[in-house]
Amino acid sequence: MKPKSGEPLANVLSSVTEKRLILASASPRRREILRLYGVPFEVRVSSAEPTLGQRKTPEATARHSAEAKALDIASRHPHRLVLGADTVVALGGQMLGKPRDVEEAWAMLRTLSGNQHQVYTAVVLAIGDGTAVHIVDLKTVSTDIWFRNLDEAAIEWYVSTGEPFDKAGAYGIQGEGGKLIAGISGSYYNVVGLPIGEVFRMLRRVGWRD
Repeated sequence: MKPKSGEPLANVLSSVTEKRLILASASPRRREILRLYGVPFEVRVSSAEPTLGQRKTPEATARHSAEAKALDIASRHPHRLVLGADTVVALGGQMLGKPRDVEEAWAMLRTLSGNQHQVYTAVVLAIGDGTAVHIVDLKTVSTDIWFRNLDEAAIEWYVSTGEPFDKAGAYGIQGEGGKLIAGISGSYYNVVGLPIGEVFRMLRRVGWRD
């Protein structure tokens, strides 16, 4: 199936066979947010790897990855609404992924210490009709985060919790990492991994009602 993007499809829910969304993500945090707000869903994890050109911005990187996940799953589950999402942490335009080891976690936390950085989450709603897949809606949400000045003892303590190692940017705001944060401007849930307010806006735009 070839993706088709553009304006949201008219009356898209008329062809949807089930109210439950398909979440095209393995993230436990995204699952927790959807459950917290009573959104019925099931998980289908995509193995799609987006092809990125040179010098992509953090926003474009998040969007391309979210689109690839959503379109992949929508192509394999026609007439189901599919939600794809991807989160990117960036400081001064430099993207910070998940640390590979203790040394990289230390380095990321030292870099973030005392600085402002951004978290971008792209959310994509897609559907397949059996012959093509369509992007119904998409949005990239950004949040500004300010870190406290961290001394070596604070970094050592946080790394010892083990929390940094499955988190982009080496911290989780919803866990012990919240103690490292001095301030936030924007959506908290965007930093966790899914801006739920934006997700509800997208769903209601196509007629979904909770």
